[in-house]
Amino acid sequence: MARLFNAYVIVDWSAAAKAGVGADPIFIGVMKRDVRFQLRFESFAPATRAEAEKQLNAILDDRKKHGDRVFLGVDFPLGFPRGLAEALKLPGAPWQAVWDYLDKMVKDKADNTNNRFGVASEINRRATGGPFPFWGCPPRDTLTTLQPKRPHDHGPGDLPEFRFADQAVKGASIWKLYYAGAIGGHAILGIPLVKRLKKAKGDALKVWPFETGWKAVAEADLEGVQALAAEVSLALQPVTPQPGESKELAQVRGLAERVARLDEAGKLGAAFAAPKDIPEAEAAAAEQEEGWILNL
Repeated sequence: MARLFNAYVIVDWSAAAKAGVGADPIFIGVMKRDVRFQLRFESFAPATRAEAEKQLNAILDDRKKHGDRVFLGVDFPLGFPRGLAEALKLPGAPWQAVWDYLDKMVKDKADNTNNRFGVASEINRRATGGPFPFWGCPPRDTLTTLQPKRPHDHGPGDLPEFRFADQAVKGASIWKLYYAGAIGGHAILGIPLVKRLKKAKGDALKVWPFETGWKAVAEADLEGVQALAAEVSLALQPVTPQPGESKELAQVRGLAERVARLDEAGKLGAAFAAPKDIPEAEAAAAEQEEGWILNL
C-alpha cells in the first residue's frame, strides 16, 4: 500500500508572552527522506511564534519543491466546544466562523506579546456577559469579564466544559487560559496560525476533519492536497528522551516517528476515521465545530 505522505511535521506550540525557549517552548520536528530515501529527523526551536510561522512556511515550500505531500500535526485544539459560534452569533460553518473571528481579534506581535486574555475576555462578554467560560489570568490582566479563577462550574445551559475529544482522552478544558496544563491560549493563538497557512497555500492545505470529513483517508481523498493539518496530542504517546534531548523535543520526535511508521505500514489512513459506534450528534459536532484529536 502506498504511503499517503512523504514528510511529517509535528508542532509543539506555545502561548508564551515573551520570546525565548523558557517554560513553554516551541518545537517543530520534521521527518523527511534524504537522497537515499531514508527517513531523517530534524528539529527547530524558534524563539517566537512569528519565527515559527516563517519556519513552517519555509518547510512547506521546500517540501513542495521536492514534490512531497506533508502531514502537519499541531499540538493544540483546532476547535472549541459545541455552541460557541452560536453563542457569539457568528454566521456560517461553526468552525470556520470561529476561525474567522479569532483571525480578526488576535494581535500577536513579533516579540510574542499578545492579547489572548483580551480576546478571551471579549468572547466571555459576548457569550455570557460575565467572566465565563474562559478563566485564568495573571492578576494584572484581570478584567470584569475575565478572572484568575473560574467563577462557577459548568451547568445546564452553559457551554460545555469539554469538547467530546477532550472527554475521550480525559484532557484539559480549553476554557482554562493560564496556570499549568492550560491549553486555551494555545488554541487562541494557534488557530490563526493555521488559518494564515491555509491562506498562503490555498486549497493545497486542508484541515481534518473539517474539510475532509471524519472518515478514513485514502490517496484519492488527497488529490491536489500538498499538506493535511490535524490536531495531535504529544502527551498520549510515551517516549524516552535521547541523551541531551528535552522532554518536549523527545515527544515531537517520537510522534513524528510514529506517524511515519504508521504511514509506511499503510495504517495511517485509518487513524483519520471516527471511532466505532460514536453517537451521531457527537460525530456531527466534531466534524462541524469541535474537531478531534487524531487517534495515533
